[in-house]
Amino acid sequence: MGYRTLRTCVDDLRRTGHLLVVEDVVDANLEIAEIQRRVYASGGPAVLFANVKDCRFPMVGNLFGSIERARFIFRDTIETVKRLIELKIDPNQLFKSPLRYAYAPLGALSMLPKKVRSGPIFQNEIKLTDLPKLVSWPDDGGPYVTLPQVFTEDQRTGGLTHSNLGMYRVQIAGNDYDPIEEVGLHYQIHRGIGVHHAAAIAKGEPLRVNIFVGGNPAMTLAAVMPLPEGLSELGFAGALAGHRIPMATSRSKLPIYAEADFCISGTIHAGEEKLEGPFGDHLGYYSLRHLFPTMRVEKVYHRDGAIWPFTVVGRPPQEDTTFGELIHEITGPVIPTVLPGVKEVHAVDASGVHPLLLAIGSERYVPYEERRRPKELMTQASAILGQGQMSLAKYLFIAAEQDNPSLNLHEICPFLLHMLRRVDWRRDIHFLTETTIDTLDYSSGQFNHGSKAIIAAVGPPIRELPTEVPSDLNLPDGFHTPKVAMPGVLAVSGPKYEAALQETEPAIERFTSFYSASDAINQFPLVVVVDESEFTAQTLNNLLWVTFTRSNPAADVHGIASSTVQKHWGCEGALVIDARLKPWNAPPLIEDPSVTAKVDAMAAKGGPLAKYL
Repeated sequence: MGYRTLRTCVDDLRRTGHLLVVEDVVDANLEIAEIQRRVYASGGPAVLFANVKDCRFPMVGNLFGSIERARFIFRDTIETVKRLIELKIDPNQLFKSPLRYAYAPLGALSMLPKKVRSGPIFQNEIKLTDLPKLVSWPDDGGPYVTLPQVFTEDQRTGGLTHSNLGMYRVQIAGNDYDPIEEVGLHYQIHRGIGVHHAAAIAKGEPLRVNIFVGGNPAMTLAAVMPLPEGLSELGFAGALAGHRIPMATSRSKLPIYAEADFCISGTIHAGEEKLEGPFGDHLGYYSLRHLFPTMRVEKVYHRDGAIWPFTVVGRPPQEDTTFGELIHEITGPVIPTVLPGVKEVHAVDASGVHPLLLAIGSERYVPYEERRRPKELMTQASAILGQGQMSLAKYLFIAAEQDNPSLNLHEICPFLLHMLRRVDWRRDIHFLTETTIDTLDYSSGQFNHGSKAIIAAVGPPIRELPTEVPSDLNLPDGFHTPKVAMPGVLAVSGPKYEAALQETEPAIERFTSFYSASDAINQFPLVVVVDESEFTAQTLNNLLWVTFTRSNPAADVHGIASSTVQKHWGCEGALVIDARLKPWNAPPLIEDPSVTAKVDAMAAKGGPLAKYL
């Protein structure tokens, strides 16, 4: 049942045609990352880099490069995990369908971590500088661990049942870090480690941290799972691994995953922060330098035959897209039990995940009335934005299941068309200002701070959506090249954004005031002002990425013929989102041309990997 080690997984993938081995010497500085991105984009296999320049360890990437391969890796256990979740929702199902849940008790037993005295992880002790130094993007601040499993315990209670396993990026060199003794630990808002860090600070003690790399792939997935606080990631990992996770207790004050390939062990002390970053992140931009906790490294271990797993993030889709798909597949049925009335929630990967959230809810409050305006949907929207990492969403579009029972949140274009046909901008957009947004999102110009917009629409369609630019459309000076990005959405190129933070931008004011509610542009319920309308309208992914990563709702949502009534803002005409790059936005990710040329040359040489490059 499942793999015991990463090596076993890699060997199985190679034997079954899911993995290729690259014997050529490759550089972990930019080159490996560019290869991985290309292999992922072309639907290629996992890749084991057997000879990494100036490094004794092989590196493996693209393990989770497709949902099919992820299912294959967990093929022995994933159905048992799903059954356990079904029983959590309704325990009576065990008695109604005993054969369906025959293996559930074994899965439940696997959820108990197993304390052991020692393990393979302690076979070798090395220096921090001996680890692979993966640099993914040209302006990254240094090398990073990109698939870390960061383990902490609540120091008020201790014990594996009060632990947290999270994936928080780790910078292992660069900036002002001591390359022998320090790493930067970047954990973001609404992460479980923060509770443990706060408890340690309150006790006046350092927070002990162990960073695992490798081991069973279930540990990697558990580290990114958005589990409710108090539910153990080690338990989830055990169920998905098919065995109890062995945690060694005799060689460290904090348990160490005995089957890990690597472990970096140390402490975080209150008040010790250093600049971490930049880092090319999953929104498709660099997250910039900011102060984050510095970890004092005490020990670095690795097992015999250790393999260094890695991923590369950047503008979606990337390999981490598969994590989102797999998480939804496993935990999707739980949503209605946590959020009553909510059928489904989907964080849109193409928009960078947190910037755009779609949801399907229910309108049951007054079923005898015709659905004319959102009622229960607003209650459900508030609940969604109060739930864990979903609280970081910037735009939430929510529809009523009763209006179209066949709606599917993973068919993004049909869902948005459903919304745009029904939305009444006079009443159906609602703002939350002065609140938290994703740490990696720079659209507000403030760290961890911004605004949100809820768009809730119900009832029958109120408009047809145009698919062509009106022949009588006029644009103000400086605005040009209108393009239909999708039915009902018009992308317009505007002048370069000039205003300072928190100042009114004159060009967008001039744009909205140029029109009245009766003008032809209002055939489009949504107009997006961008730097390059042709690029934005080229694909749906481009539209989602530009619109929702480059706008902060409270500052950048405008409207034609807008007004405020009883403190509610709305507009008679089109909603206008200013999605131009602002001076405070982080720079987009661009490959190094010399590295691109090097990988092009590798592809030209031929070989089994060439067709994926």
